Amino acid sequence: MARPDNMVHGSEAAAAAARNTAHYLLDIGAVNFRPEDPYTFTSGRVSPSYIDCRRVIAFPEAREAMTAHAVALIDRDIGRDNIDAVAGGETAGIPYAAFIAVALGKPMVYVRKEPKGFGRMAQIEGALDDGARVLLVEDLTTDGGSKVRFIEALRAADAKVEHTYVVFHYGIFPESQTTMDELGVGLHALATWWDVLDAAREQGSFSSEQLDSVEDYLHDPDGWKPMA
Repeated sequence: MARPDNMVHGSEAAAAAARNTAHYLLDIGAVNFRPEDPYTFTSGRVSPSYIDCRRVIAFPEAREAMTAHAVALIDRDIGRDNIDAVAGGETAGIPYAAFIAVALGKPMVYVRKEPKGFGRMAQIEGALDDGARVLLVEDLTTDGGSKVRFIEALRAADAKVEHTYVVFHYGIFPESQTTMDELGVGLHALATWWDVLDAAREQGSFSSEQLDSVEDYLHDPDGWKPMA
């Protein structure tokens, strides 16, 4: 079964970056496929796969490659001249925001999950000009829900937020896109589970039975059943 049309990358450069990112995530042990003993997330969803993008910060080669891919994506799809500052979402988004801010030569702030203090900058650490065009950065997105509080906090501080960037987009929950559409925010990602699945098949990283079960999950996450 092929990936859905809306998960096909729009350019050769984007597809190459996605493939390279997926291979790095596998190589550094950030990807876990366990359909025989699935994960249960805090949302209550059951999944045969789990990804830990926070591992990337410990691997300089992977970190530098993904930062370069992020900069290329930003230049191609957003334009660095359309960004005044980079904001990291607490906590996993903070190092990625730092890498990207340095690479772009832009100011950086970070956004707390909950307010600390009072006033316009209650959830934001750093300096932010009124009307600043801010790129929100996090490590990943599943259904897009965690982005809402960060975007609302930045907008409450008079920032303009029209784009968010993540290393990894699950790419299987439609609400991730609809949530961003409702907020008027573009969602940009290097790779999805479809890219990782393709890379895992190329590398033979897991058994064919595991990979087939994960693919079944990607096509129907709510109806998926664990391997017997």
